[in-house]
Amino acid sequence: MTGREPQRENDLFFVCSVIEVIGRKTKNRRGAVVQALGDAAIERLLALADVFHCEPVEHTAADLIAQHGIAVGDFDNAASCKYNVPTHFDIAKVYKRLIVAVADAQHITLADALRQVYTSWISESISDYNSSMYFENPQYLYASYCAGKPIED
Repeated sequence: MTGREPQRENDLFFVCSVIEVIGRKTKNRRGAVVQALGDAAIERLLALADVFHCEPVEHTAADLIAQHGIAVGDFDNAASCKYNVPTHFDIAKVYKRLIVAVADAQHITLADALRQVYTSWISESISDYNSSMYFENPQYLYASYCAGKPIED
């Protein structure tokens, strides 16, 4: 075993990073970014992530903002953060793990799981950098997602 991440997970990580950068640049909730991009763009990003990966994530995000006319919103979770703002890669890793768990458990595509997760209640919780949700362990996040709310001990 090489310790390398499977290609599909690496591709998903890149797409989640792009979504996070777009959300921060345009001050939009991540579910709104996913909806603005649409199904075709999400599936294209996943299919061609290894090609897009040659460019900085910020460049790909800027191109998508322009192509899809994503307007500036009013959701600035980085500015309202009272602590250290996690990097877009930190947040992408959280989403990637959860999306893979959802896709595998439900036997659906990564694109379908991505849409489900980003447009669910948990995306709001992960995007609240003043809460602990974004740094909870993957099993807790998945169990909470399935429960439809944060689970209690």
